[in-house]
Amino acid sequence: DSSDNIPGVSGIGEKTALDLVRRFGTVKELYDSLDTADIRESVKKKLTAGKDMAEMSYELATIIRDVPIEFRPEDNAVKPVDNDRLYRIFQRLEFARMAEKYGLTPPAGESEAATPEHERPGTADIITKDDAERFETAVKSEKCVFVSVSDGLDTVCAKAGNTVYIIRKGSCPVYDELLRYVFSENVKKGGFEVKSIMRKLIPAGHDLSGWVFDAAIAAYLLEPGENSYPLDKLVRRYCGFELELEGEESGGQMTLTDGTDDTQELTTAADAVGALYEALMPKLHDTGMEELLSDIEMPLCAVLAEMEDVGVYVDRKALSDFGEILASGIKNLEDEIYEQAGEEFNINSPKQLGTILFEKLMLPAPKKTKTGWSTNIDVLEKLKNKHPIINMIIEYRQLAKLKSTYADGLIKYICDDGRIHTTFQMTVTATGRLSSTDPNLQNIPVRTELGGEIRKMFIASPGNILVDADYSQIELRLLAHISGDETMRNAFIAGEDIHAVTASQVFGVPLDQVTGNMRSRAKAVNFGIVYGISQFSLSQDIGVSVYEAKEYMDRYLSKYHGVRDYMKEIVKKAGEDGYVSTIYGRRRYLPELKSSNHNIRAFGERVALNMPIQGTAADIMKIAMIRVDGRLRSEGLKARLLLQIHDELIAECPIEEAEKVKEILCSEMEAAASLSVPLTADAGEGRSWFEAK
Repeated sequence: DSSDNIPGVSGIGEKTALDLVRRFGTVKELYDSLDTADIRESVKKKLTAGKDMAEMSYELATIIRDVPIEFRPEDNAVKPVDNDRLYRIFQRLEFARMAEKYGLTPPAGESEAATPEHERPGTADIITKDDAERFETAVKSEKCVFVSVSDGLDTVCAKAGNTVYIIRKGSCPVYDELLRYVFSENVKKGGFEVKSIMRKLIPAGHDLSGWVFDAAIAAYLLEPGENSYPLDKLVRRYCGFELELEGEESGGQMTLTDGTDDTQELTTAADAVGALYEALMPKLHDTGMEELLSDIEMPLCAVLAEMEDVGVYVDRKALSDFGEILASGIKNLEDEIYEQAGEEFNINSPKQLGTILFEKLMLPAPKKTKTGWSTNIDVLEKLKNKHPIINMIIEYRQLAKLKSTYADGLIKYICDDGRIHTTFQMTVTATGRLSSTDPNLQNIPVRTELGGEIRKMFIASPGNILVDADYSQIELRLLAHISGDETMRNAFIAGEDIHAVTASQVFGVPLDQVTGNMRSRAKAVNFGIVYGISQFSLSQDIGVSVYEAKEYMDRYLSKYHGVRDYMKEIVKKAGEDGYVSTIYGRRRYLPELKSSNHNIRAFGERVALNMPIQGTAADIMKIAMIRVDGRLRSEGLKARLLLQIHDELIAECPIEEAEKVKEILCSEMEAAASLSVPLTADAGEGRSWFEAK
């Protein structure tokens, strides 16, 4: 039973095992009579070789029924629920739905909305100029005010001291002036999901500066492994009280609605952000991540909000035409697959496809699962040379995905301005990398010819050009810097081809005798080491035996002593500290290192190796984005950043600004961090993303 790590006897499948159990009854009886039993020689050999494994597996699967415990049924009789204790436990564990399921209520004296420790603020509508002056006076006496806004900015709530001031478009006589004041650089502000607030401010022409705190990002920095950071959950966890919600809820997260009826929700949100500021800022200070929030994450909110607002121009007609080409290719492949199969069937059905491949065409079959034959890509790759239908199916799947995900999928996101406005997520990845959604523009294939066709659809708007700049081998450069490995450092300082240098070291040949194949394998080892790759995975990637892959890795580590020592030390330190961190202090906690399960522990070790490098690369890219955006604005250029894709930045600018923008992108990206090896960035330009890349 692989799911429970019970290995069984290698080579003995379910069918053979059932037959043996029926005939011999028990494992002991089977082995006692193995020499004289009427069993095929091949099976006997497997049973003999796997005897220890069989006995161990039997022991692992045996339920122990004689544990020395004292049990009295009357002690376990169902008793009335201790509402107060169970309610507090469920609140601490965040079992909100279970508390509701069992009808639990807050203990006497504790309301759903608040605990005695949290004093609800007062509210004040600003309806006269005197009210506005009192508000400004209150703001000046606070180091930070906490803001929430409705979708159309019809209502803005700002908490200063223990009062939430309400600025309504219809009733505040100095509404425009007050909003310009609140959203100026002079007023230090905090909010929840600040980038979303900024997206609402941009159409109205408000300043995006002065933001110093985002409750969601602060919580993300402290707990980067969480799935989401809804406001009510954060307040419950860090502040110990419940939000008072009368509006809509979505998955337990407060949803702010537009119009006059949202005032209570906005007031509650402003109050909650203030409470979270008091609770989270000391924790960020104690963990050394206060500057990470103030110097990187908060300034980045404005950069990303502007990028989302600008969007990227797309050639709708070319994308539609490409979809038709793909549809034609898919139809031709369908016909060819049906001809090879001798019948029509649903190619997208794993069950029907499995029947065709493994029962009708009699191709070598993988182990059958409970749900039927597996037809995933790993299975198909192993069958490539067994029958012409396999390559057709693989290509069919590639074309179908390109059409549904990109050709058809992207068209749905093109807005009236001809642009796609993706959303950059700041609190999703545990390493600090940004992700892109609605649509995801970071997973467009880059190494395939058809993926290149998709990139051709992203173009500059009329009169403009795209500039693309990306870091050269940033993660390997960071490995050299963090590990202190002299061989690797010297190669980067000298401007040598690091993959060729690695090939020379691993294969023991002079640099000028390194072949393309050697370099390719060395490249796989270089990046494999960064990502904590296993010998097996490396062997699969470069098409060699596991033994050869192990030899390559051993030779690599024998030459790169600094990398070898770093790998040992970082895993050891992570086990002691419970986390790893980037150069800038971003942490990732690793409870996996304490697991008794080998696979989980091995995953934790791979993360410990990789996160300081990948996370630092993410931090450097964020710093570069802030610097590039600042330079473009300070020099009065029309150029604007559009996209960030992993180690790559894409900007759009008038044709006459192209050379200047390339210089700014490269210089600011290279100056984003001071390392012991040079950071290098290369830039190109073109009418399309494909040409610029």
